[in-house]
Amino acid sequence: MTERPDELDREADEWLVRKATSDGGIDAYEVLIRRHRDRIYRIALRMTGNTHDADDVAQDIVLQLWTALAGFVGDSSFTTWLYRIVVNRCLNHIKRRRNDDPILDPDVATSPGADAQAVARARARATMAALTALPPDLRAPIVLHEIEQLSYQEVATILNLSEPTVRGRLHRGRRRLAEAMQEWT
Repeated sequence: MTERPDELDREADEWLVRKATSDGGIDAYEVLIRRHRDRIYRIALRMTGNTHDADDVAQDIVLQLWTALAGFVGDSSFTTWLYRIVVNRCLNHIKRRRNDDPILDPDVATSPGADAQAVARARARATMAALTALPPDLRAPIVLHEIEQLSYQEVATILNLSEPTVRGRLHRGRRRLAEAMQEWT
């Protein structure tokens, strides 16, 4: 019986956390951060809507995790715990700084031709603007479920909400995004 990749990832994270916390293993901590830095930045970017803010949040998280690892007891997977820290740090950052400038999502594939590229970039900017205009309580579930492809249960665990609450916020968030993007459909 072979193990699934996500099981192997979970075991690797658990081992790295034990190594990093048991003997102050800075090497294990660095590996743990390298494994998750893209995920941290991606969520921070989509939550804050600004590359500079995402850089700041990601750097704060890397520093915070070193001390926070001692408090990780393993009640949930490391990635669930990490998502919770990233989302909470982003929400705190959003509360402190409310001048979000929408950015072009680097994941958007551009089509050939100057006109098509301009339209794709404008649509990406409009999408990011609509996403960052959502209140944080609606934005977090959208980012985690729609973009990060987490299940309803995982989002509920990360945000410390019930699954029906997550579904309701997703519904309201999707509706607001659809209204904001109506001119693009």
